[in-house]
Amino acid sequence: MKSQDIRATFLRFFEEKSHLIVPSAPLVPKDDPTLMFVNSGMAPFKEYFLGNGIPKNNRIADTQKCLRVSGKHNDLEEVGYDTYHHTLFEMLGNWSFGDYFKKEAIAWAWELLTEVYKIDKDILYVTVFEGSEEDNLPMDTEAYELWKQFIPENRILKGNKKDNFWEMGDQGPCGPCSEIHVDIRSKEEKSKIDGKDLVNNDHPQVVEIWNLVFMQFNRKADGSLENLPNKHIDTGMGFERLCMVLQGVQSNYDTDVFTPIIREIETISDTKYGVNDKQDIAIRVICDHIRTVAFSIADGQLPSNTGAGYVIRRILRRAVRYGFTFLNKKEPFIYRLTTVLSEKMGVAFPELKEQKQLIENVIKEEEASFLRTLEQGLLLLDGIISSSKSTQISGEKAFELYDTFGFPIDLTSLILAEKGFTLDEKGFQEELQKQKNRSRAASETSTEDWVVIREDAFEEFVGYDYLEAEVKITKYRKVTSKKDGELYQLVFNLTPFYPEGGGQVGDKGFLKDHQGDLVYIIDTKKENNLIIHYTKNLPSHLNDVFQAVVSSEHRKLSASNHSATHLLHQALRSILGTHVEQKGSLVKPASLRFDFSHFAKVTADELRDIENFVNARIEGKLPLEEKRNIPLKQALEDGAMALFGEKYGDTVRSIKFGKSVELCGGIHVKNTSDIWHFKIISEGAVAAGIRRIEAITNEAVKNFYFDTHSTLSEIKSVLNNAQEPVKAVQNLQEENADLKKQIEQLLKEKAANVAETIQNQLQEISGVQFLATKVDLDANSIKNIAFGLGQKHQNLFLVFATSSGNDKAMITCYISKELAKERGFDAGKVVSELGKLIHGGGGGQNFFATAGGKNPGGIPKALEKAKEYVI
Repeated sequence: MKSQDIRATFLRFFEEKSHLIVPSAPLVPKDDPTLMFVNSGMAPFKEYFLGNGIPKNNRIADTQKCLRVSGKHNDLEEVGYDTYHHTLFEMLGNWSFGDYFKKEAIAWAWELLTEVYKIDKDILYVTVFEGSEEDNLPMDTEAYELWKQFIPENRILKGNKKDNFWEMGDQGPCGPCSEIHVDIRSKEEKSKIDGKDLVNNDHPQVVEIWNLVFMQFNRKADGSLENLPNKHIDTGMGFERLCMVLQGVQSNYDTDVFTPIIREIETISDTKYGVNDKQDIAIRVICDHIRTVAFSIADGQLPSNTGAGYVIRRILRRAVRYGFTFLNKKEPFIYRLTTVLSEKMGVAFPELKEQKQLIENVIKEEEASFLRTLEQGLLLLDGIISSSKSTQISGEKAFELYDTFGFPIDLTSLILAEKGFTLDEKGFQEELQKQKNRSRAASETSTEDWVVIREDAFEEFVGYDYLEAEVKITKYRKVTSKKDGELYQLVFNLTPFYPEGGGQVGDKGFLKDHQGDLVYIIDTKKENNLIIHYTKNLPSHLNDVFQAVVSSEHRKLSASNHSATHLLHQALRSILGTHVEQKGSLVKPASLRFDFSHFAKVTADELRDIENFVNARIEGKLPLEEKRNIPLKQALEDGAMALFGEKYGDTVRSIKFGKSVELCGGIHVKNTSDIWHFKIISEGAVAAGIRRIEAITNEAVKNFYFDTHSTLSEIKSVLNNAQEPVKAVQNLQEENADLKKQIEQLLKEKAANVAETIQNQLQEISGVQFLATKVDLDANSIKNIAFGLGQKHQNLFLVFATSSGNDKAMITCYISKELAKERGFDAGKVVSELGKLIHGGGGGQNFFATAGGKNPGGIPKALEKAKEYVI
């Protein structure tokens, strides 16, 4: 059975059981700051389990893209070394929100596996929760009795809390679960050891394929459990593992999900999978990681140096270094796998086909960049090895290579071993742990339980129409972090505050109680469909009716910049071409940032045309045409643009200014004239094929022109109010260039005179032509004199000192190469020692080195000490 059919069969089965089939959510969640990536099938549905939203249907099924590379669920380091762990995987799932429970979930799972997929019942095992004294929970006898209808009791195993109690996190919905495991070993292997002894013991052929979670509890901040208002079903079946079972192979990588990619890697690298263990690991790593990186880019997450982007960059670099080390690939090649990947998975996930060129460009550029890093790291590592006095390289130096330069530690270990050196691995791990502790401490957050003031209060957003509203607090909780200190999160029955989203920052403002006391709202965010208002302190009267007031200035400027991004997007597509697509944005009161796909630098003429295009629509006074809660299909038929990586519901909001039509939930001006003016501040590259424009509108433009005018006035004043300031500056530049030439000539003549004097001052000491003296020259002239004398004299040992002001001193040492080699002199060590006397340091090569310091008063002692090296 082909993988495409396996996926389709699952979805069709549950569709026939009255489940609504929904598409996979993007990998990067938009309204859940607790997750960096969607790491389980249930993550996109958290709001329904928490009771913060109403699902489209009480029964849902899907296949969800998941990524497990950080936090609690982290499989990254296992990937490649076994045949069943992955970073990106598909989770087939069926969900019940307060509808059916254990009986149906268990019966349908058994029906699908044994009657539809025809898996042999005798190779299946199931586990049930054995209970927990810690949580005062009994064994899940209900699930046990239900399973007895389908499978012999000797293959129903009791599992502990770790294996058979699923939790969303330290807090939140949770419940016991039943896992279904499959034993695909040969008959001979099965005769040696019973399969039940290998369940949950990381055996590559006895693996879990489906987890049925019975969501019925809520974990509170103090660790206690309370019943949820409704019971839910949350199941997840590993698509890749299911394919392994149904296709009769012994590894996920032997399924048709991966074999086309493996064949392509074999062709590109001129290797054969299944021959060499190290090469096999490398091929599996690359095969897995290309999927992760490609899907992430398609969903809008580009590699970067922070957050989710850093994780994607790290995964791609892991693939590159395995290809570099074990497949001998010294040039970009992983990007070439995007074609076979999009052909294989583009039917189920069309974003791979539609974003193929972007994915390819970004990966290729990232590969090339990291290969340059590897080349630089190899040179640095060679330097560390050559200067080491021991055959063991310190963990501190290896960590510096890893942390500062991004050089992989496993590659460091491999190269050291090849050269007969060892690594202080304990020291490296200590440095790594210190960094982790610093990072953990900086991001550590403590979240208390919600304190509910009003039950069953449904939150409503009224911010599109109002900046003020009478509100009631429905619940609150305290959050403490090292970064922000102690804050409170408030939820209202209705709110005019716009939460951060769609690139736009959240609103600020205040709450006013009946006594006139104010509590300031410092930020507004959305989490699992809840609009959360952040304050530094709680209101005195929590049961009061408050006047919620949004900062009108903050809102006005944010709206101005947000509407300008829509006009900018239209301008880019009109002037640069319809290949342009939005790839990210940031809208705040002070400015806007807009990332877009484009293959070349935007020229000055194009930038001018883009500015003029936007400003023409501002001057055109285009009114806002807003449509709320319209069907997605209708909005798209009206010409609205949908962005990749965004999750849209059945109904959407469209924003139209003239011919600019986009799906958007943000805040906008009522008329483009409210933007006042649009000014581009900068344009540049973000990644391969991605450009960024930063711009300002409204008050920021007024301030920009005011500051520019003030600066111009000051320049004219300095130029004695020249009528043509540009021409006056050009004249000054020409005069300055002439003066520079004259100074250079004078310095050359001065250096020649100094060189003549120095030559006459050379002393012969122990067969060495020696001189240590102070000179009044710049660093370049000193270097020229030293090398000039070196061409005329042998056995030369020179030390020059110079100073400028009261806090700058420099020492230069030149030693003839032959002399350095014969007598073991080292100019780098000389300046390092002498540099201490001027309160500084430096280094260089054994024949030429310099040191800088901040104590010119130490020069006489340094010159005196220099003589000791040759006596």
